[in-house]
Amino acid sequence: MRRYDDPTKIKAGNWRYILSLISSLMVRTMHKEKAMATNAILAETIATIEEIAGDELATLTIERVVMGLFFSGVKLSSGHAGACATPLKTIPEAVCCPSSAFAMPFPGKMRGRPAADLLKEAQHPNGLRRAVGIAAMNALASHCWGRRPHPDVVEEANIDAFDAANIRPGQLVVVVGAFAPFLRELRKRGQPFFVLEQDPETLKPEEMPFYRPAEEAPVIVPQADVLLVTGTTLINDTLEGILAAARPDCCKVVVGPTVGLVPDAFLRRGCSVLGGIRITEADEFLDVLAEGGSGYHFFGKSAHKIVLRTCRPGEMRGEAA
Repeated sequence: MRRYDDPTKIKAGNWRYILSLISSLMVRTMHKEKAMATNAILAETIATIEEIAGDELATLTIERVVMGLFFSGVKLSSGHAGACATPLKTIPEAVCCPSSAFAMPFPGKMRGRPAADLLKEAQHPNGLRRAVGIAAMNALASHCWGRRPHPDVVEEANIDAFDAANIRPGQLVVVVGAFAPFLRELRKRGQPFFVLEQDPETLKPEEMPFYRPAEEAPVIVPQADVLLVTGTTLINDTLEGILAAARPDCCKVVVGPTVGLVPDAFLRRGCSVLGGIRITEADEFLDVLAEGGSGYHFFGKSAHKIVLRTCRPGEMRGEAA
């Protein structure tokens, strides 16, 4: 059986072997891409952006793109910017330069491209391209919010989505993703909770008693009174199923820089709180991302946290009566 990690063959200059390695990586990526279903939330959000932006969408271009270690970011010709988590752990081609060239065919050619073209990348099955596309989508969402804020939500600045959820004592909280600050606060409060995570190594030893494998989501999520979900689930196509598994009376919260300012698709799925960011200094923000920065480096400087909260009666299920 052929081994694809035998360094002696590469040292010997076996180019046929190297080409077969690249081919194998590409085939595996193609199979993975075919297996990924269309993300309805992304599709609906793109359609809403196209409707709100109208003819103006054709005039907007890409000014700058950054793919950082933790987040990717896009700045538009309008000055608006958006971000998305960079899904490095889930991308095999990120460790192979030749296959990365196939995965990202536009480096050095994105400036000046129509924003509408990059918006389409939000639905691309390749994780890196999808991340850049979602960042462009969120930049356009910020532009659209200035034109048409959603009538059923209010924007609140400098508030954490955790606080906006108004978690009551005794409520069972299910956290999807290793949100360290959330987990720390839940433990401090003595709040009953579970954390669903694909990579348990991201959790601290004291958090492991609350850990449940991501595969148990169909069993764990329906138990939640409050559901706190990372926005990176938009990238791996798990958000739709997670939200669908929650009870109708559950307070659903989606949070992270990957969440944009067009909430329509989230509201249709019962979300009552969306925690995102508003980028105030686009170039400074992208500079931080390019240097490997994360939220600790840009919050309060080039961006701040915001919450979109539903304002319709009966939606704030996490609040005390």
